[in-house]
Amino acid sequence: MTIHEFLKGDRFAVDAGVELLEVRNGYATARMKIEEKHLNGGGVCQGGAIFTLADLAFAAATNSHARLTLSTTSTINFFKAESKGFLFAEAREVFSHKRLSNCEVRITNENGDLVATFVGSGYRKDVTLPFPPLEE
Repeated sequence: MTIHEFLKGDRFAVDAGVELLEVRNGYATARMKIEEKHLNGGGVCQGGAIFTLADLAFAAATNSHARLTLSTTSTINFFKAESKGFLFAEAREVFSHKRLSNCEVRITNENGDLVATFVGSGYRKDVTLPFPPLEE
């Protein structure tokens, strides 16, 4: 099994249309095409959809070590509304320890404009995941 296959088990993100593009040690990218189902009453991409995109990138980056890492807290800031095209999430683990992880995620549009930022902390459990750790 690979980390890509493992994260396909995140049915909510898969059903939302989030696609994992790349995963390396402590790093991941993902994208989501904005569809009508993602729009809120104001006609722009709903914040929860953007959060889901960022959260899957966070999960890929922090679980790249093949130890189950679950989010303990996360914060998202929205800067730009989008209603069409693709959104991209780039996650970088900025702190990695036996038990704790911290990850920063930048969400951009197709032009590279910053749409949102997400910061998440995770707790590593004593659970080995069914794929090899991604080495640097």
